[in-house]
Amino acid sequence: MGTGTRPMSAFEVKTETLHGRPVTYAVAGEGPVLLLIHGMGGTFENWQEVIEPLARTHTVIAPDLPGHGASAPGGGDYSIGALAAGLRDLLVALGEQRATLVGHSLGGGIAMQFAYQFPEMVERLVLVSSGGLGPEVSPVLRAASLPGADIFIAATADIGQRVGPLVGRALSKVGLRPNADVAEVLRGYGSLTDPARRAAFLGTVRAVIGTSGQRVAATDRLYLAESMPVLIVWGASDSIIPAHHGEDAHDHIPGSRLEVFADVGHLPQVEAPLRFVLILEEFLAETKPAKIAQKDWNALLQARDAA
Repeated sequence: MGTGTRPMSAFEVKTETLHGRPVTYAVAGEGPVLLLIHGMGGTFENWQEVIEPLARTHTVIAPDLPGHGASAPGGGDYSIGALAAGLRDLLVALGEQRATLVGHSLGGGIAMQFAYQFPEMVERLVLVSSGGLGPEVSPVLRAASLPGADIFIAATADIGQRVGPLVGRALSKVGLRPNADVAEVLRGYGSLTDPARRAAFLGTVRAVIGTSGQRVAATDRLYLAESMPVLIVWGASDSIIPAHHGEDAHDHIPGSRLEVFADVGHLPQVEAPLRFVLILEEFLAETKPAKIAQKDWNALLQARDAA
């Protein structure tokens, strides 16, 4: 198990060394495992509003992906497959064999890849404003895939780091809160002043996004998700990845559940944490964890290919 570093709210922040590199994660509670996977440029703190209530009935594990937060940058491979394998290794190192995967944005794409690579470890799949379900994505992320993006980010990240807190304080003085999307983006962007973290961010972006949009898609394999309970959560006002991606995925996964939050953007778990927790808890209570053996997975693939 990882070593404790410091308490934070009602959960602990720990570090586990994997393949010689430290991986930071938040952990709380007891019971079946919920693995919370953050998005591009995020950290486990994107989940901090929901960890405590979810931990009443589950073991909640929320890692920082390689090169994000306090986790060390990876070895240069930031592909979806490598990130999924890293999370598998973390679960095994922590003595956990199965989990419900809850992935936000990039984390949703990683969760789907994890389920494809390691189906026997997945009990349920929860996709929150998920990547990997269509080509459209914010022009800002497409721009980060361009040559020269490193120079631009290096020159401007410090501004975001300094301006973000000032904007928040100024708005709070007049009784307003900054939009959660803006606050989280500014916080994540400010962390890119560090060259190693900037390289990890750009490596991750370029592994999944090109100038024409998302280039990694799970749409041709969504039929495989029929074998496990699936919940899809989206904000109707998402400006990063459009909500119709979730609606299309719901149409292609029989038995899946779709929840679209009105007046919410790209981070439902940040912008509407209470509603997010209630819906997730209801989904967990009403569904049985999948138990997929390798032979069953093989049969599912063979049957589809033969059809």
